[in-house]
Amino acid sequence: MNIIQQATYTHNDVKIQSREYAFQGFVQVEKVSLQHRLFNQTEYTSNIQRELVRRKEAAGVLIYNDQQKFALIEQFRVGAIDDPISPWQLEIIAGVLDGDESPETCIRRESLEESGCELEHIQALFSFYPSAGACDEIFHLYTAQAELPAEGGIFGMPDEGENIQLHIIDYADLSILLQSNRLKNAPVIMALQWLQQHLRTLENV
Repeated sequence: MNIIQQATYTHNDVKIQSREYAFQGFVQVEKVSLQHRLFNQTEYTSNIQRELVRRKEAAGVLIYNDQQKFALIEQFRVGAIDDPISPWQLEIIAGVLDGDESPETCIRRESLEESGCELEHIQALFSFYPSAGACDEIFHLYTAQAELPAEGGIFGMPDEGENIQLHIIDYADLSILLQSNRLKNAPVIMALQWLQQHLRTLENV
């Protein structure tokens, strides 16, 4: 099978010497000692020490409608606290999976909490690691249609520290937004690139 479809090695080619929690809070951090196979060799690396940030699976959804509008949210993100533009990031609606809920159940719940919208015609796009160099989080990306409010508003769960502003944006502003410096996270960029391609496909039908 082509290498694009099948990985060179699997988890069986990693030797874990030890792993222990260094911190357990909103996120968990593990200290991992390991060795892994080297390409085109039978040998393994020498012992490697790594910190692994453990996070729950997450899911997000880009909501759009037949009136040529889509929804983004804006909220404070501590990971962007040193961002030169703003710690308040533009994002798609998203959240972590609660218990054993499915990604689709998660985005339906998050959509109600963060926009008041009920999702229709849900489509799965990708599942990916946002930052596999240090974090084990898997993100499930979706698009969906919904009846969007005429204007945005303030949403979120205050008891969870959420203060979220909903923005309703015209398709006409999509290209400008993609070329701006306001989009700084992978899910929103991937979702809006999908929307742009989707619009081109519709125009060519």
